[in-house]
Amino acid sequence: MSTEDTINDAMDTLIRARPGFWTRTACGVTRSLGQIPALLDRNAYSVATSRTRILLLGGLTGYQADVDMALHALELFAGGGDALSLRIALSAVPCANPDGLRLNSAPGNGAGGNPSGVYPPDGKFFYDPEDPEKRYLWRWVCFQAPDLVLELQSGDSLTWEYNQAAQSLAPGLAAKTISGEQGFLAALGTGHPDGLGTIPGIRLTATDGQLPRELGRLFSMLRQLEVLTTSEARKALDTRRSRPKTEIANALATAYGHTFEPVVYTQGVPISGRLRLHQLEPTGENPVQGVASLLEQFTAGGVPEDIAPSALASVVWADELADATGQTRYNELVLQAAERFESRGQGSAPKPCDPDFRTEDMFMSGAILGRAFNLTGNAKYADILADFLSDGKIQQTHGLFWHCRSAAYYWGRGNGFAAMGLAESLTYLPEDHPKRPAIIAMFGRLMESLRRLQHPSGQLNQVLDIPGSYLEFTATCMMGYSMARGIRMGFLSDDFQESLDLAWQGVSERVDDVGNVVDGCASTGVQNNVREYLDRPAIFGFDDRSGGMALWFAVEMERLARGI
Repeated sequence: MSTEDTINDAMDTLIRARPGFWTRTACGVTRSLGQIPALLDRNAYSVATSRTRILLLGGLTGYQADVDMALHALELFAGGGDALSLRIALSAVPCANPDGLRLNSAPGNGAGGNPSGVYPPDGKFFYDPEDPEKRYLWRWVCFQAPDLVLELQSGDSLTWEYNQAAQSLAPGLAAKTISGEQGFLAALGTGHPDGLGTIPGIRLTATDGQLPRELGRLFSMLRQLEVLTTSEARKALDTRRSRPKTEIANALATAYGHTFEPVVYTQGVPISGRLRLHQLEPTGENPVQGVASLLEQFTAGGVPEDIAPSALASVVWADELADATGQTRYNELVLQAAERFESRGQGSAPKPCDPDFRTEDMFMSGAILGRAFNLTGNAKYADILADFLSDGKIQQTHGLFWHCRSAAYYWGRGNGFAAMGLAESLTYLPEDHPKRPAIIAMFGRLMESLRRLQHPSGQLNQVLDIPGSYLEFTATCMMGYSMARGIRMGFLSDDFQESLDLAWQGVSERVDDVGNVVDGCASTGVQNNVREYLDRPAIFGFDDRSGGMALWFAVEMERLARGI
């Protein structure tokens, strides 16, 4: 049996011992495509629980003894029954360096890296060729934001150590400070990790025989004394999440949608978002004149003949600007873009879409052809759109979409494009269109599959069938927008409201007060293998694509809440 199977079997045994408390997942992917196993408590991301959230970390070194100690600690916790589990929400990463363990290269990982080395990691999220484990672990822990991280190491000399954020625990454990280190726990305890706040961390070095007594001391102290409060990181996430949707939307509208260079959808969507927000909140700052001035040169010249097919959806703002200004000339831009679509016959993608039926084109065509039909009532636009959506045959029986016919990979944003393309299409396709029921069914199957795969944080993974791949921002926004639009307009059951609210929770926690975002996948074409999708850079900070999608999502959530 492989090392990974042994650890997973041990976690499955623990899950059976405490049914309903834990689920098995992964928090990262190694260079060998192995997953970093994790055990997640049911309240790890809950906004309402009063339980103290602890993350147990083992095997950062990759040594077998450290992994065994972490698994033993979980067994002891499970054996403690309700006295522990009703007070403490314990999640765990029992082996943070699985390749080091499997390859017997500890403390290295077999790829030239050392997951127990210097933190915080510097850039290259999550594609570093030597040290991906550091990046996955760092981001996963920071945004899980536990109240305490407990690291276990096997050693003959009994020692408790604490980081700067865990000083309240030191006296009861006779712990000494983690000083002079640049390791994981030390980095969590200072400054503002990942723009949030500190996370208390303690390390126990002991023999396996000493472990029950020492854990008993810790758990007894946590049960009886108010020595541990909500972590500063958790407080920061609570503050972000508690902001009104319109406040988050305004932060995004201030940061994004102020340029139309280059002419692509990543600029067009946030411009549209600013107009939608003003329609929703007309007493706020009026962006209409500024938007019109920004777009005047483009509008005067019309949609360029040589515009890339993928850029046609850049004019999603045009009909909204026409409504806001009363100038119908903006609608002509939608029609000019729509006229670029030309049927190639049944079973083929229309020009200028990729003949391989890429999911990006589902959004581009749905956004433009749907609006063109809405403006003119001309059935040719609806028919080209409906035929394209029906003829692709890239949706699989479980509901997810391949990126295209030649790329059988379940890319997160690829399925986000499919979701938005279907949602935009169903917004405009007439109720009596013969293909509307089939398209509604496609949309429902996709939403059901995304709901099933949604991470407890609310996010979607970069590669949907690889749980350890990074939690990706844009795919989550696109799923959330599509769910909100579907519920609001009646082509998706309101049974999806819980999943929608969870998606908003994840997104709202990953937008700061100036519109910076967390882990939006960079521009991505069709890739050759799953490793290339995993290695697409994750943008942390300013990102037009992420900001625009989040703005659309925020406004759509507020529209749904207001029933308009």
